[in-house]
Amino acid sequence: MLYSLIQGGFTLEALISVLCSIPVIILALCIHESAHGLAAKLMGDPTAYNLGRITLNPLKHLDPIGAILMFVFGFGWAKPVPINTRHFRNPKWGMAISALAGPLSNLVCSYIYFVAWILINRYLISPVQSPNVYISAIAMFCEVGFFLNLSLAVFNLIPMPPLDGSRILFVVLPTKAYFAVMKYERIIYYVIMALVITGVLSVPLDFIKELITKLFLLSVIWMV
Repeated sequence: MLYSLIQGGFTLEALISVLCSIPVIILALCIHESAHGLAAKLMGDPTAYNLGRITLNPLKHLDPIGAILMFVFGFGWAKPVPINTRHFRNPKWGMAISALAGPLSNLVCSYIYFVAWILINRYLISPVQSPNVYISAIAMFCEVGFFLNLSLAVFNLIPMPPLDGSRILFVVLPTKAYFAVMKYERIIYYVIMALVITGVLSVPLDFIKELITKLFLLSVIWMV
């Protein structure tokens, strides 16, 4: 996002894209964490609900470092929603499902933004006339929403702590092995930050995002 603006030059289109990313990021992170809490509540754990974490209020969710990385590089996180697995009938599956709910919610949001973006470009923006500035702004907002929500979903599915993928990994790993990995959560956290900042993670994550985008395109090809 901001990093791309710096690399590509300060064009008006790039600047508008960065400005659009601010509300998109806030909403995406809030939906992501609320989805965790809601899934946990539906399975019997009211912890997040009792703490007021099932909400779109950004003050309840935003992690300063995760939000900044999301704004600058397109990958980031929010404050984790507390989950008490003792309330689940099956703690392993309860944790995995509630963890999956966050990235899945962003994947759904990404698809909605994507469809809106395709429809606006197909039916509201003429290839022979100058586009209406408001319609162009909405199209760019949807494009940014599609990209950032997809990035957030894919990034958080990495099976390493403290990301959601590590909780999903809990289902397949033996308990002893899982907690052996979680013991180094803080160290892995800093390693992941370094990989994001240096761009090392971009190659595999961009490949996965490209595959998902192709699936999105296949699903809406009839519209265009």
